[in-house]
Amino acid sequence: MATVYGYARVSSRDQNLNRQLDALGAYGVGSANIYADHASGKDFDRPRYRELLHVLGDGDVLVVLSIDRLGRNYSEILEEWRRITKELGVAIVVLDMPLLDTRARASGALDVTNVLIADIVLQLLSYVAQVERENIHRRQAEGIAAARARGVRFGRPRKPCPPQFELVRDSYEAGDITRSQAAKCLGVCVGTFDRWMREAG
Repeated sequence: MATVYGYARVSSRDQNLNRQLDALGAYGVGSANIYADHASGKDFDRPRYRELLHVLGDGDVLVVLSIDRLGRNYSEILEEWRRITKELGVAIVVLDMPLLDTRARASGALDVTNVLIADIVLQLLSYVAQVERENIHRRQAEGIAAARARGVRFGRPRKPCPPQFELVRDSYEAGDITRSQAAKCLGVCVGTFDRWMREAG
């Protein structure tokens, strides 16, 4: 007997899955059959998605709220769609795009024109999903560049130069200690000691 499964995805831990879970539940997917990931849509290397692929069987149905929940890489979405529907024999239902419902195709209810339209819609939505992902990355990069231009620093704050640095530096320049010994005396790595030396002129 065919089983209906659901898949939900958000990109990060602070994003909420509730809207997708509610939509899948309203469609009739049992909570035990819903697989959800907090992971990027750049590829399909996601733990719960991989688990889902292992339980999907011929005749089952996979339900997603929208195509970008499946993924955001144009070529990979098309390849994964083919793999699920052709190789695994699983039907796919995209809730916010009724044209993307392969159950009708499997039963022969769609004519050639509708199949063509569905394929075009799939390619278009997959393309839009990837473009949106690229735009998000571009906006993030622009935001980071603008922040850096304003003097905002990213990453761990730089370790301040301690008061005893001058004494250690003098010993190092006099040849009494090595770079690594100097760094060890100051409790930092050699790279940080080198930076302090450069900044000290």
